[in-house]
Amino acid sequence: MVARKGAGSLRGVRRVLKVLGIVVLVVVGLVVALLVVGSAMPTVAQDYYEHVEAGGPVEARYTAMGPYQVGHQDFDAADDTIKKYEVWYPADLEGSDRAWPVVVVANGTGTPASKYQAVFEHLASWGFVVVGNEDPSSWSGESCERSLAFLLAQNEDAQSVFYQRIDGERVGLAGHSQGGVAVVNAATTQPHAMTYKAVFGASTTFQLLAQNLGWPYDASAIKAPYLMVAGTGASDAGDGKEDGNAGIAPLWSMHENYDAVGADVPKAMARLVGAEHGDMLSKADGYMTAWFCYWLQRDAEAGSAFLGDDAEILTNPRWQDVAVSLADPEGALED
Repeated sequence: MVARKGAGSLRGVRRVLKVLGIVVLVVVGLVVALLVVGSAMPTVAQDYYEHVEAGGPVEARYTAMGPYQVGHQDFDAADDTIKKYEVWYPADLEGSDRAWPVVVVANGTGTPASKYQAVFEHLASWGFVVVGNEDPSSWSGESCERSLAFLLAQNEDAQSVFYQRIDGERVGLAGHSQGGVAVVNAATTQPHAMTYKAVFGASTTFQLLAQNLGWPYDASAIKAPYLMVAGTGASDAGDGKEDGNAGIAPLWSMHENYDAVGADVPKAMARLVGAEHGDMLSKADGYMTAWFCYWLQRDAEAGSAFLGDDAEILTNPRWQDVAVSLADPEGALED
């Protein structure tokens, strides 16, 4: 009897070890997939906005280049990790007497700012000062913090082209993949967390995978208006099952993050039909730009993509699994 009981216990241990082994293999596979997708991600084409087929007039308007010519400057960060700060801005800034809104961009895995400068240029053409850097591991939000701190310091430097031209009260935050994790952490754990007035996360790495990579984040701590998007392609969505072959940003993970954000915080989520993980830098740009134009510039036309029962995103054939809750905590929608 004792021998049989010991054998049964041994078989039980073996079963547990087998299950643990499978879990480890799944996690390792997901990590490898994430790193392969990230490292293979190409530079965003300079004219990508001319080839994206929008599904509505608002999306089409903000996918196109904006009304401003664009200037660009690089600054040595004196740091081997960040390397440099890259800033794109409306050329009119140099001769203006007003402050301009800001968008800080967090890098995805294998996608530093120098790989998607076209996105920076596009946002700048809509009237934003856009800043990023070369950090290869942005998840903590620390490099976003440093980019913003650099720009705010430039605003106080009488020798800088940005002197008194940066509006520190109108700051947005955007990131893709690992950068989607970074924007949550930058907006919740970093010193300037409460500075951000709008957040955009594309294909944010799902919680379990992020934790196993050492990238913890807590979407429930977000307090700024938050738009989250992902693609329905396999690299983002996987097989759609929570215990199956998950992609990097499956639907159940998006629901998990969306539901975690407080009911009093304006939020929206949607998935781009047929889009793969790497597509979300460019193909979702129209609504990303509209999100920032609404929250940081009070652009009513941009807001019509998300506001009301006839919000464009609700009937746009390019987008599915849409959820929108634009609450107005303490008059946040007022000028």
